[in-house]
Amino acid sequence: MRRPTIPDLAAAAAVSVATVNRVLSGASNVRQATRERVSEAAERIGFYGLGSIQARVAAARPKVRLGVLLLQRHRPFYQNVARALSEAAAESTVAEIDLRIEFLEDLSPQNTATHALALAETCDAICLTSAVHPVVTDAVQRIQSDGTPVFALISQLSATGQMHYIGLDNWKVGRTSAWAFASICKTPGKIGILMGNPRYRNQEMNETGFRSYFREHAQDFVLLEPISTFESSAVAQEMTERLFADHPDLVGLYVSGGGISGALAALRSTGRAGQIAVVGYDLTEVTRAALLDGSMTLVISHPLAQLAREAISGMVRACTTKGGNQTSIVQFEIYTRENI
Repeated sequence: MRRPTIPDLAAAAAVSVATVNRVLSGASNVRQATRERVSEAAERIGFYGLGSIQARVAAARPKVRLGVLLLQRHRPFYQNVARALSEAAAESTVAEIDLRIEFLEDLSPQNTATHALALAETCDAICLTSAVHPVVTDAVQRIQSDGTPVFALISQLSATGQMHYIGLDNWKVGRTSAWAFASICKTPGKIGILMGNPRYRNQEMNETGFRSYFREHAQDFVLLEPISTFESSAVAQEMTERLFADHPDLVGLYVSGGGISGALAALRSTGRAGQIAVVGYDLTEVTRAALLDGSMTLVISHPLAQLAREAISGMVRACTTKGGNQTSIVQFEIYTRENI
């Protein structure tokens, strides 16, 4: 078979022969998107200079260092988030990415602020999951004033849109959770609510949407006051057991924050698993097993691969374009035991 030539490559990439020659020579006056298109065409037709083109494309990509602060390493959800971010960074074709991920074991505002400031000193952009607190807000403002873009991941840090945010529309998440209870529970009754910490804006918005749905559509239900688990499974287990003791007529449990494994342990130890409707967040090995054995009724989950791609690409754009809001709202996923 005839070996593909430069004119063949130009035709396959829908560019001129001169453009292909500029890509091959590493000329600076070629857009990166054009380099990528020529590289893809070269791979497709088996062009003999593919290796050289790929090297030119890689050399022309911007190089950025991105920092991420996630919550405690032992929590399966954040392990999954870290894995998805690493995969998205490795697969990126728009930049050469040096990704640094740190986990916060101590969730105090002071520790979060200290780690965010330190990470920003060595990164072109940072992304963090954090509760809203004046100490954290002050640190973020200092980082941004120094010219380093800051992204809120999963939980918003600003209600006014002044900070890039990658995550769900949490008000809709809360209303969807309420719809699930109103539709699944055979008779209206009491619903217990567990929150990790009301300073996490996503959890606050979850509860707001949750209550707004019941006020509008299902007023016969009684929503108990939220109980904080402080993102601790042990506390969640204790609080759930106390809920069952104080309210034996509970018809539903809404786990709006951290500590889901503790809440599930309480359901099983008290014999209430499968007897009440339980809605919680994010598909992990723990929640998947709970759906399968009937301990949980429904899980609302972040689409982690999409979330990670949006976070990585948004941070890269913030570093390279120096303008515009990179907020991205991703659509949540819904799981029951019938579709996992």
